[in-house]
Amino acid sequence: MPKPNAQETETLRRDIGLNGAVLMGLGSIVGTGVFVSIGVASGVAGPNVLIATFLAALLATCNGLSSAQLAASHPVSGGTYEYGYRWLRPGIGFAAGWLFLCAKSASAATALLGLAGYLSSTFEHEFNGGMLLISILILGLITGITLAGIKRSNLANSLIVALTLIALLSFVLFGFSSAVDRAPENLNGIFTVGGSDTFNLFHATALMFVAYTGYGRIATLGEEVKRPKETIPRAMIATLLITMALYTAVGFVAVALVGADALSLSTKTSIAPLLFAADSLDVPWVRSVLFLGAMTAMLGVVLNLLLGLSRVALAMARRNDLPPALSVLASNGTPKRATIFVALIIGALVLLGDVRLSWSFSAFTVLLYYSITNLCAIRLEADSRLYPVWIPWCGLTGCISLACWITPAVAAAGLIILAIGYGIRGLCKASMKVKTTK
Repeated sequence: MPKPNAQETETLRRDIGLNGAVLMGLGSIVGTGVFVSIGVASGVAGPNVLIATFLAALLATCNGLSSAQLAASHPVSGGTYEYGYRWLRPGIGFAAGWLFLCAKSASAATALLGLAGYLSSTFEHEFNGGMLLISILILGLITGITLAGIKRSNLANSLIVALTLIALLSFVLFGFSSAVDRAPENLNGIFTVGGSDTFNLFHATALMFVAYTGYGRIATLGEEVKRPKETIPRAMIATLLITMALYTAVGFVAVALVGADALSLSTKTSIAPLLFAADSLDVPWVRSVLFLGAMTAMLGVVLNLLLGLSRVALAMARRNDLPPALSVLASNGTPKRATIFVALIIGALVLLGDVRLSWSFSAFTVLLYYSITNLCAIRLEADSRLYPVWIPWCGLTGCISLACWITPAVAAAGLIILAIGYGIRGLCKASMKVKTTK
């Protein structure tokens, strides 16, 4: 079995408290999901999207605690890719890394499509091929910035999350009164579950679950927070509770203002559901603030994902799980080839031009990814376990169950992409064997 990556001898300063960890968690979670997924999921479950939001938060909490105890036991970069190698099998570790690349690339594509959608809605331009071109140009610009060697800044992250929260809270506060007045009409049918409604509820839960991913960032803070065994789980739970409350409030106001059907239709036509809901208010500046918050949030999401995914591709290439050529670093120390490789995957998904498809694909692959995370947590030794074993079992059961509610065509595409990944890995391993025998 391949050895885990070597640990750095130097340690980071433990100067992050509970509040700082929660802010980092919010910065990693609150983004594209709240601006796009509520519109997508409302088209599936109607007003029951509010229930789906709550159920998704419960599953995210189980998965987050599994990630936290794995990070505490094996604090290396690479997440479940590395955990799979250590506690399961190399092939399963590869699957986790490949699924992470696919899931987060789809999330980045959704962010770019959402960004173009909010632009088209604001400037009253039809969402067409020209807007797809804008998405690709923005991707090219961000790729160029990352190739130049830019690094993520905690200050920039704090500013982005602050603006995003201000935008969303403004929408909730100034739309709440009107939402309450319209709720009897537009929330009619909520809590009605049975038959096809059950399928739609769990399908929407899977879609909303993606909006909570990002909590893994908290799990990686073990070397930087004070009293990590206490702070990390508290920060994880606090972050998810705040996010659930925010998402539920935003979802309630959006659906109650215009109705689930209209909100879903706006996602198809302009990919800007919250702007559509804000248009029904008599407070014009709320729309402007919401637009600005969406822009910064989605740009931040794409930049952070491109930076993170390129490093995952780099780590996989160094193990020959991806072509070794991707492990070459540029003169400024950036993984140039890995960054371009990831950007090409994201660009291909953008060109599909379907935010519902990209978000559904992200949901299926990320559920499989966290299934592997929970499997690893189940395999933890008793003395390394921070939380009861039933937590990862609940996470595993929830992930696999929700994956089964994804549209069959999307699930089939996800499995085909996974098979392609194994094919690429096989070719890389075979090529390396040929080189070593010469």
